[in-house]
Amino acid sequence: MTVTVTNGLLKARGAWAETAPTTEGQRLLILNLMPTKLSTERQFLQRLAAGDTDVEVTFMYPTSHRFKSLPRQVVAEHYVTLADVADQYFDGLIITGAPVETIDFEAVDYWQEFLTITDWAQTHVGQTLYECWAAQAGLYAQFGIQKQRVGHKVFGIYAATATDVQSPLISGLSAGGLLKMPQSRHTELVLPASSPAGLQVVAENNEVGPLILTAPEQHAVYVTGHPEYEQQTLADEYFRDQRKHLPIQLPEHYFADSQLTTVDYSWRTASNRFYQNWLATLSLTKVGY
Repeated sequence: MTVTVTNGLLKARGAWAETAPTTEGQRLLILNLMPTKLSTERQFLQRLAAGDTDVEVTFMYPTSHRFKSLPRQVVAEHYVTLADVADQYFDGLIITGAPVETIDFEAVDYWQEFLTITDWAQTHVGQTLYECWAAQAGLYAQFGIQKQRVGHKVFGIYAATATDVQSPLISGLSAGGLLKMPQSRHTELVLPASSPAGLQVVAENNEVGPLILTAPEQHAVYVTGHPEYEQQTLADEYFRDQRKHLPIQLPEHYFADSQLTTVDYSWRTASNRFYQNWLATLSLTKVGY
């Protein structure tokens, strides 16, 4: 696949190979809420580049966020805001996770902007893919589903059981334990006994709950983990928390040796296929074209 980036930190540093723009591919907008913006850009671009569909990617940031990891001016120079693209249309929007899951939704500094962006997406984006915190936030905003703290961090690689084997999102992944996903979160969904009308659980894990949910009327997919993560991302998080003397357990189903030097990259194929499956669904929900 050819992935063309219109902006972003990787592009500014010449760290993403430039290719000729395409008029045939899909236009994606990525709202990058992660503090590790550079590595998050790379993770998503590499996943998107693993398939055979051309994509043009634009990175966006919330203007109401108080930045800690990067100077605001750096982000503003290389990312767009909602105001910059408000009159444009995109095939897909990806909203990343964010390290704010233990904060009440309404207390997040960009909460109102998050709601404005998701409302705008209903008429300007074919489909929105919410990940990790964003998935919890989207489900709360659209279905009133709450979150709660867990006893210890949900941290590791978890295999999924398909609950909707006909879903195109898990085409080629619903058998043989192929669908695996990194998880890194301190909260979980508080789902009612029966799912709200219009919300479908596509895949779940007995230990950590739903992994993929869909809401066709909202043109939304909710993923509770991080399929974009690279091979060493969980290891980096584990050793980072150790250095900070934070409570952290070994990521489950991840390290392949007792010395913690080798990682079983068991989710790579599944993650690449998941994003390709998601891209394939965007042609069904085009808007504004």
